[in-house]
Amino acid sequence: MAAMEAFCRDVLGADIIYADEDFAAIELLGSVFMLHADHSYLDNAMTGTIAGAETRGAGVELRLYGANPDAVEAAAREHGHIVLAGAIDKPHGLRESYVVGPDGYIFVPSAPLAG
Repeated sequence: MAAMEAFCRDVLGADIIYADEDFAAIELLGSVFMLHADHSYLDNAMTGTIAGAETRGAGVELRLYGANPDAVEAAAREHGHIVLAGAIDKPHGLRESYVVGPDGYIFVPSAPLAG
């Protein structure tokens, strides 16, 4: 949980509302997210879906509309995270980058192109 908390704070620029080894509440881009450690799911319906998973977030893409893709990319590189794709202008009118978080989730910060 500490690695994800640090990633959210240092790379995504989230405000940490509360965090311990089991749970964190963060505020990012006007929304509050609640993150739970795997071991907090021992008696939860999700237990069967995460059992034996090597990479928790494999295949999950979290799009962060309104996050600065250049700043997130720079922070990710500074903190040693994998940048799958650097910030680039896309034909659909957004500037995006792709960054891998500590649990394998892909974060895609994006912002509208000027004009």
